[in-house]
Amino acid sequence: QVQLVESGGGLVQAGGSLRLSCAASEHMFSIGTMQWYRQPPGAQREFVASITTDGTTAYHYSVQGRFAISRDNANNTLYLDMNSLKPEDTAVYYCKFWGRLTPALNWYNYWGQGTQVTVSS
Repeated sequence: QVQLVESGGGLVQAGGSLRLSCAASEHMFSIGTMQWYRQPPGAQREFVASITTDGTTAYHYSVQGRFAISRDNANNTLYLDMNSLKPEDTAVYYCKFWGRLTPALNWYNYWGQGTQVTVSS
């Protein structure tokens, strides 16, 4: 079973920047849309950003203009560049891949384990 391994989280002051990465533990035959979600303390998980195979992006209105999502298809890796961070961006961030390991397998939603981002005021 492939795993998505996230990195790049941490503690940063308001106005600072972080870059999150999410890589598949083994090569995947096909990956469609890749996404980032987050779960603030005491709240439900929410959509942050997505990127399709042709590079089309979409963002939650609260991060539009501050966050940038990108992907490296050759290395099955997803990125999230977060700038001008605010305390309300504090959350556990999760990546999600819609993909399949081999042509014989079904498409499936794969989730990362989550990485903590804390923004201090």
